[in-house]
Amino acid sequence: MADSPSPDDLHFEGPDDAIPPDDAIPPVPTRAAYLTSFAAVVLAGLFGATIGYGIVDVSCTGDCGAATASGAVVGAMSAAIGVGVIAVLVLRAMAEWKRTPPDVRARPRPRGPS
Repeated sequence: MADSPSPDDLHFEGPDDAIPPDDAIPPVPTRAAYLTSFAAVVLAGLFGATIGYGIVDVSCTGDCGAATASGAVVGAMSAAIGVGVIAVLVLRAMAEWKRTPPDVRARPRPRGPS
């Protein structure tokens, strides 16, 4: 049975050890992009709550306090979840765009067989 190396044996010293390669650091969107996407989800939730409340309020007669509240909650949740999914996809696309070198993006794509 082979001896497993100790954690001290796994440390390499040298000038290349101080800075990780570019591929090791995952590119992330800026903080402004995160804050903008958060604000978009909150705003969509507010608009969804308004729409949900309005739809139930218009269609309900009599005592509709619980129904309008549940309409507002359902509207807010569905709108916020929908915009949240789009925000995550946009942030992932931004991260992938940062990861692709500019010279690769500038090259024309090869066309199919002619």
